[in-house]
Amino acid sequence: MQPSIFARYLSVFILLSSLLPAQDQVHAVAPPHSSANRFLSPCVDAGDYLYVSGQGPLRADGTAPAEFGAQFRQALDNVKAVIDSAGLNLENVVYVHVYLTDMHSYPEMNRIFGEYFPKNPPARAVLGVYALPSSQVAVNAIAVRNLEGKKAVFPASFAKDETASPGMLTHDRLFISSMAGIDPATGKVPDDPAAQVDLALDRMTAVVKAAGLEMANVVFVNPYLTSDIPTRIMNEHYAKRFEFGNTPGRATIQVSSLPGGAHIEYTGVAVRDLQQRRAVRPKNMPPSPTASPCVFAGDTLYCSAKSGFIPGPHGGVYATSTTHQARQTMRNLLDNLEEAGMDYSQVVSTTVYLDNLADASVFNEVYGQYFGPVIPASTMVQQIAPTERKADGNDHYPDLEQVSLIAVRKPSH
Repeated sequence: MQPSIFARYLSVFILLSSLLPAQDQVHAVAPPHSSANRFLSPCVDAGDYLYVSGQGPLRADGTAPAEFGAQFRQALDNVKAVIDSAGLNLENVVYVHVYLTDMHSYPEMNRIFGEYFPKNPPARAVLGVYALPSSQVAVNAIAVRNLEGKKAVFPASFAKDETASPGMLTHDRLFISSMAGIDPATGKVPDDPAAQVDLALDRMTAVVKAAGLEMANVVFVNPYLTSDIPTRIMNEHYAKRFEFGNTPGRATIQVSSLPGGAHIEYTGVAVRDLQQRRAVRPKNMPPSPTASPCVFAGDTLYCSAKSGFIPGPHGGVYATSTTHQARQTMRNLLDNLEEAGMDYSQVVSTTVYLDNLADASVFNEVYGQYFGPVIPASTMVQQIAPTERKADGNDHYPDLEQVSLIAVRKPSH
């Protein structure tokens, strides 16, 4: 009789133990002695994945090194400190964004990056931006908790001496490094913008196929482009690679510069099991040949970047200030979340693009009203020079901010 009672208690204990982590699956992570920031968490642990906010070169005492190399090392050390606080290490990092205010720093950045990730480096995107909060460099990251299934992906035609893997597989996803519109045989950028777009897309497709997947598996894409690439041409060629109305989520971001003198590059995420992929579109939005509002990869929702654009007839950006545009942006993002049966409490990571970093405080005052108790990880950048803030002939104003996000669905039990 006694073993039977013990067995019953043991089974109940095991059941309750398995439920506890799921109920408290998403939580903030902060290294010791980190200063509190009510607008972001240093890292959000979402169970399978950790999302690390953009880390600059500040030391624990609030000072920063003077030279770029030391700044970049400190930024990577800050990423490492955050991940260590979650009980993981740099081997768990699968995807990294590096933001540089001076692309001439790329060779030094690349060399140092290789020192921190000497084996099986993560997928990586590097962007030249106009300004960052108080630094020349910022780094954010995604880490996977379970290393089972983690594998670097190299198409046969790609060089294997790079400091970033072209693709990084995990148990359920593929993270794709930025693929530039540069001829890999010559290292030159074609004169024709359409040829640049096709080269970048061909290289992205090669990585996806080398992982045993198809472009239909892609759930989110960042096209990063300079002003030399006409958006119309980029969209025309991009749309040919995906099924109409079932495209990935997308954040198309104009940047100041890209490595190698490229004018366009693509980076993104794909889901390994196509059954786990589902596009989400609010009813007030028609199908698009270039972007789905959001796409699920299992329990993770990747949402396209939104601005203060008012949809519908005579749609456009009419608000004249960052504050008012931010309110509309958060409303637009909420439409997407609600269509997916989710809300802001499930957002784990955001990327914020500001027209002028001087507007950071007024943007944050709006942004910060939507979250709690777990504030998402976040990265804020000013990717190009400020625009002229005046209306066009249709009374439309330029975008003064954009936000893309990642959310994780809570367990149903």
